[in-house]
Formats: sequence, C-alpha cells, structure tokens
Amino acid sequence: MPIAMLSGARTKKILAALEGNWQAEMEGYHTYNTLADRDTDPVRAQVLRHLAQAEIEHAALWEGRIKELGGADPVYSGGPGGQADSLANRAGGMRMALRRLEIEESRDIARYGEQLKALGDEGSVAILEHVIQDEKDHYRELGSLLRGHYQAPAGATKIDAKAVLEEMLAKRNQGRKQPGAWISDAIYGVNDGLGAIFGIVSGVSGATAGNPKYVLLAGLSGMIASALSMGSGAYLAAKSEREIYHAEIAREREAIQMNGPEARELLSLYYQVKGLPEEDALHMVNHIASDPDQLLRALSAERLGSSEEALANPMVSATSGALSTAVGAIIPVIPFFFLQGIPAIVAAAVVSLAAHFAVGAAKSLITVRSWWSSGLEMTLVGAVEGAVTYGIGILLGKGGM
Repeated sequence: MPIAMLSGARTKKILAALEGNWQAEMEGYHTYNTLADRDTDPVRAQVLRHLAQAEIEHAALWEGRIKELGGADPVYSGGPGGQADSLANRAGGMRMALRRLEIEESRDIARYGEQLKALGDEGSVAILEHVIQDEKDHYRELGSLLRGHYQAPAGATKIDAKAVLEEMLAKRNQGRKQPGAWISDAIYGVNDGLGAIFGIVSGVSGATAGNPKYVLLAGLSGMIASALSMGSGAYLAAKSEREIYHAEIAREREAIQMNGPEARELLSLYYQVKGLPEEDALHMVNHIASDPDQLLRALSAERLGSSEEALANPMVSATSGALSTAVGAIIPVIPFFFLQGIPAIVAAAVVSLAAHFAVGAAKSLITVRSWWSSGLEMTLVGAVEGAVTYGIGILLGKGGM
C-alpha cells in the first residue's frame, strides 16, 4: 500500500511493529558480537560475527522503512552486550547460549511470518520476505554450529582463514573457564538438599505429629550428611575429570611426537569439517604447528572438546556442592526452630514448596525451559514427595515404629 494511502492510525501501528523489529535486530547484533568476542573457538567466533553483520543489515532496512513512513530515528534501548550478558546465557555457557539463539531465530521467523499477513504495507512486506529467508539461514547455521559441523548457506561469505588464524593466535594464551559452571553445581546442590530433607522432615513430622525435637534431630543430621556427601562427590568427580583429561593429553602428546604429519592432517580435517577450504585449513595448521605446545592444545581441544582451563576446580565444586546442599536442606527445618505440631508442619510445607518453585525457576538459567513451567514442575514434584513421605510417616507412627 502506498504511503499516502495509509491512515494515521494504520501508520502508527506499522511504525510500532517496525521499531520492535529494529530493536530485536540491534539486540541480536550486540548479542552475536559479544558472544564472538568471548568464544575461544575461532571458527565459531567468525560465524557469530557474520551473523552479527546480517543483523545490523536487517536493522538498517527497518530503519530505512521507518524513515520512509515518517517515523523518528529509532534509539536502541538494550545493553551493549545484548542477551549475551543475561544471567541465563552467562550461567549456561556458550552451547546453551547458542541453543537459546537458535530458539530465538525460530521465534523471529514465526513473528515475521505473522507480520507478513498483518502489516499490509508493501514496502515492509518486501523487507520481511528478505529478512525471513536470512533468519532461516541463521537458524540452520546455529544448528550446524551446535552439532559441530558448520554448513554455510548458499551464497554466504566463506570463512576467512586468515582472520580465523589471527584470532586463534591472539587467543592462544587465553584459557577461559566455562562460565557459570559453579552456578549449575549450586542449583543442583540446593535442589538435592531441599528434596532429600523435605522428605525426611515430612516423614518424621507424620510419625511424630510435628514434634520439633525429633524433626530437628533428623533434619539437621540429614542436612550434615547430605552436604558432606554432595561435597565429597563433587570433589571426586571434578578430580577424576582432571585426571582423565591429563591422561588423554599425555596420549595426544605421545601421538604427536610419534607421528607429527598425521597429527597435522587430523587437525586440518577438523577445520575442514568446520567449513574451512582444504588449502586454508592446511595453511592454518602449518602456522599452528610451528609451536608444538600450541599444536597440542589445538588438537586436544578439537579431539577432547575441552581445555584444562574449562575443567571444574575440585575445591570449588566441593565447596559449592556442600554449601548449596546445606542451604537447600535447612529450609524445611527452619519452622521447627520456632513452631511445633500442625503449625510447624504447615509452615514447613509452605516454605519448602515455595523454595521448590524458586529452585525450579532458577534451573531455567541452565536450561532452555521457561522459568514458570520449570518452577511449577519442581513444586508439583515436591508436593507429591512431601505428601507421600508424610503419609508413610503417619503409618509408621501408628505402627509404633
């Protein structure tokens, strides 16, 4: 529809939609750029920058159409890091951030598809058709990154081997730990402590009619045992992971020493799978191989999918697991310090179910589920657990046990 034929109300509605599109594309631009800066995988980082460039081009198209319709210059209202700085993306790490972006791209495709039918503006529809195709390509690109074998869409700019090499060399000594790994440990620690001790408190409450003496004894003993168990388990798991990694590194070092050409060929194949042409991949590997330690790090990162800096620290894991478990475990016990009988049981159930919801919502930071569905699921599980153990406690109490 020509601009002159659009009514004032209709134009206002279109402008609001276009500005929303512009804001979303700008946020995508900042998100992809920030993630690229933080990513230690140079090939993936360059793909993210390519996606960022596409987002800024889309934003320019929306801005141009806004001006054609007489709208004011849009002003970006998001943060400089876009969604990359959200707690969910920082806590979940790079793979989870990419998965969230893949989901967002699919939502953008659906949203733009709805606008194709609703806007009724020829200029905007033409942009939508172009942008939707690009977003579909982005969705496929993100999916291939997640699966570990990048596939560029037809007509896309090829990966620049020189830029990839420069980025890899620039980051050669920048070991980065997995962001938010301790957050994941803490959330699951709270979850385990809360679930286990809520069951104990419910069962003992049912058996003793809420006698605080027995509930506190059982609850506090269970809290200490759960915290120590979780802490020691986390420590041993992290320590074992490091020992296995070091053993694998030793085998990789020996393999490189015994057959260097084969190791270089293998690394070249890894880069070719990621999208580099054979000649560029070989050139890149030859540069890396000039430093034996760098060759070992690069090949180990591809074969093992990790680096020593990304492994969990045993003491951090143990401390995080133990303390978080203790925090979760103490919640159902607290009411019995101040109350007894039915009031204490009711209060313990209320605070425990509220804590179950909070923990479930917090789990959305390291998953792609919505916070409310995860919270409700945890609350339901906690309610069933509490009811069952309370009923078992009543039966055992009547049986004189």
